[in-house]
Amino acid sequence: MASKSFERLRRVGDRQTLRLTHYGRKTGRPYEVTIWYLVDDDRLYLVSANAARNWVRNVKARPAISLRVGDEVFNGNVRAITDKQEREKVNGLVERKYWFVIPMLRLGRLLRLGRFLASIGIISDNSVAFEVILADD
Repeated sequence: MASKSFERLRRVGDRQTLRLTHYGRKTGRPYEVTIWYLVDDDRLYLVSANAARNWVRNVKARPAISLRVGDEVFNGNVRAITDKQEREKVNGLVERKYWFVIPMLRLGRLLRLGRFLASIGIISDNSVAFEVILADD
């Protein structure tokens, strides 16, 4: 059975963005940012094309977060996704939900010529994905 948090999340899960409250890695001060997110079965993911963004660096250092989707508020912790297969799954979810960026994503992959150019240091993939582990209700 899904947790109450996921039941609430599914009701608002079709929105494009959420508000993420993250905490400064040095100061612990709260910050808010609007970002994309994905809901898949009983999993919630946060993604960014730029791992150097402050929210990404902050959640890596301080994984406790709060999310606001519509009128619903959720608390939890993030886990960086490093497994290749899990990242490919999340990338597929991004393409399904944010279909309008597919041309840009595919062009980026074409220009990158796969992992080869990354392996020789010409380009790098700066994307990042996190799973959110929601706190129990």
